[in-house]
Amino acid sequence: MTLAERLRQALAQPSDTPLLTGDFDHDEMAAMQWREAAVLVAVTDRAEPGVLLTQRTTTLRNHAGQIAFPGGRIDPEDPDPVAAALREAEEEVALPRAAVEVVASLDRYRTATGFTVTPVVGVVAPDLPLAPSPGEVAAVFEVPLAFVLDAANYAKGHATWRGRERHYYEIWFEGWRIWGATAAMLVNLSRRLAWTR
Repeated sequence: MTLAERLRQALAQPSDTPLLTGDFDHDEMAAMQWREAAVLVAVTDRAEPGVLLTQRTTTLRNHAGQIAFPGGRIDPEDPDPVAAALREAEEEVALPRAAVEVVASLDRYRTATGFTVTPVVGVVAPDLPLAPSPGEVAAVFEVPLAFVLDAANYAKGHATWRGRERHYYEIWFEGWRIWGATAAMLVNLSRRLAWTR
């Protein structure tokens, strides 16, 4: 069975553990003007699979310098979140759409900045010649999938933002701080795959 087939089979099962739905207070939800977005959770097909992540440039208006999946807002010409995630990955890191075997779309996650994000899991060949888009992406790197799925590597943090106390997950890997929505989506992926480990 291929990696894509194993992931597809595993993600078809419901989670036994409640999933994270967003990094907002529920009383904020009704007032929020939600914008649709999608990200690509690109899993590398190697003996020890990894996940591709990016560091956003420090000049971006939203989430500058943060670690993220390739992805962004769903544009009107995108027929669905899968198409948006693939387009954004191609624009941000030169990952060809045809090089991604789409596995599944996961549970949507809402951010405090007003995005409803659909994570799209796909399998890619290892060591593809990726090229970060200079205006958006400062670096592309790979984290072992087993590492980001291991709850022992999760820490909880908090900060005050827009006058409210926010709580979030963070994962540290070789000096990279993965936190906020990206970490939360990895926590959800871990919970969806928990029964396979």
